[in-house]
Amino acid sequence: MKKYILLVVSLVVVGGLAWFVYDLTKHSGSSIETELIEFGFEDTDDIDKIIISNTIGQSFEIIKTKNNWTAADGSCIEQPNVGYILDVFKNIEFKGYLPENSIKNHKKTMMSTHTKVEIFENGEWSKSWYIGPPASDHYGQIMLLDSKDFGMSDNPVIMHVKGLKGIIEPTFYADERKWSCTNVFAVAGNMIKKVEVKFVQEPSRSFSVESKGTDFIVKQNNKIMPQVDTSKVFMYLNKYKKIHYNIPNYSLNAKQVDSLKKTTPFCILTLEEKIGKKKTLKMYRIPTEDQGLNEFGIKVNYDTDNFWCVLPSGELVKCQFFVFNPLILGHMYFPLDMSEVDTGDYTVGSPDTYKK
Repeated sequence: MKKYILLVVSLVVVGGLAWFVYDLTKHSGSSIETELIEFGFEDTDDIDKIIISNTIGQSFEIIKTKNNWTAADGSCIEQPNVGYILDVFKNIEFKGYLPENSIKNHKKTMMSTHTKVEIFENGEWSKSWYIGPPASDHYGQIMLLDSKDFGMSDNPVIMHVKGLKGIIEPTFYADERKWSCTNVFAVAGNMIKKVEVKFVQEPSRSFSVESKGTDFIVKQNNKIMPQVDTSKVFMYLNKYKKIHYNIPNYSLNAKQVDSLKKTTPFCILTLEEKIGKKKTLKMYRIPTEDQGLNEFGIKVNYDTDNFWCVLPSGELVKCQFFVFNPLILGHMYFPLDMSEVDTGDYTVGSPDTYKK
């Protein structure tokens, strides 16, 4: 009987000590430190808001709508980017603890440089990730967790994504430019009322295509072409189904952009839809030091692969000739008298044109 009583007492004491340790860890600022590792989500369906920010002042918020994800202001964002993030949420795994002697330095580093990811489920904050530097082998990321259920972790740990040989941080960016939808045109050919392509300094290359009932009027240099191959017209108009710009502007500052917009564009493209929508693009060449050959084999001092484009919103983006040539080179579809093409001065200034 005495042994039984002693056993019960021992269990009570052990249980009391266990509770004391748990309570001390949870509620006190003691020396007992925790390292939370439950970063992931088994089910991401309830996630409906994500805020990504960094220590240089950038922040971007995306929200889940009925059909897709948008920016907080309702503007379009690239859906694959969200898919990559949700995949990380579902497949992130604990990789290991930091060496004891490196924890202090990593905590100090993360205080000054990190990416913060705030995750909401059903409208309520659930977890925040603090993403620090890559692991030493670059097959993981040093991260710290703050969660609704367990509070803030005392120490960062090393996490990685199942099946991914690399780091996590590049998937999460607070720069809104990287989220913007890159689509410029997504119009079916039979929905286009008129397209006008104006080469400002080379009017002989300008042309327009206009739908008139079941017929089309094609003009070159503002002159109606007497004969037009209708199949070529359809071929041309169908090019507007899927047109994207290449990348946002990462190289010119606000002053340089303003200077660029004050110069003369080499081409102005205007598309008018049958439902009344109208969109105008202004295109500017990019000066280079090296000479190249343009589409007519003429030596030029501008980038023959890329150009600047001002969208209807006023945003400056970089586009590829490879993508836009089928839209602006009318001679690909409609015969052009090359004797009338101006082959004069194609220079566009020096590469220093838009520098400070």
